[in-house]
Amino acid sequence: MQPYYFYRVNNWGHILNLLHKSLYAEEMVCAMSSELFHIPKTKNLKGNREMHNHLVPASYHRVTAVGSSQRLVNGEQQQSIVETLVACIKNAENQDKKVSEGLITMEENASPEFKTFIKVIIKWQEQAESYLNQAKEAL
Repeated sequence: MQPYYFYRVNNWGHILNLLHKSLYAEEMVCAMSSELFHIPKTKNLKGNREMHNHLVPASYHRVTAVGSSQRLVNGEQQQSIVETLVACIKNAENQDKKVSEGLITMEENASPEFKTFIKVIIKWQEQAESYLNQAKEAL
């Protein structure tokens, strides 16, 4: 981890914007994949429940990263906020790996009529990961 003075020179607003975009994409992943539980043909789709076991903590870490970043934008300067932000980005990344694996399993096991829908979820997940990575790089 970089010393605190390194983080102080960053544009927190830019990082917050990237994290908001990542969270928005994650919202789409959550909404769409959760919908599958309420469609008779996909309610027991292989991979979905397992994927959600990682999607929930990934979402939590994104929310916490956004909140931490917002606090920094608002002028708070505690090192512990920066440490929380960095840890949450790393934790979300780790969970994202299993989310992506679960989405692949879902796509492989879905009936043809749902494959396109799941591919859209995968694209949203890729966006969530991309913006999260950009935020990490901006640190």
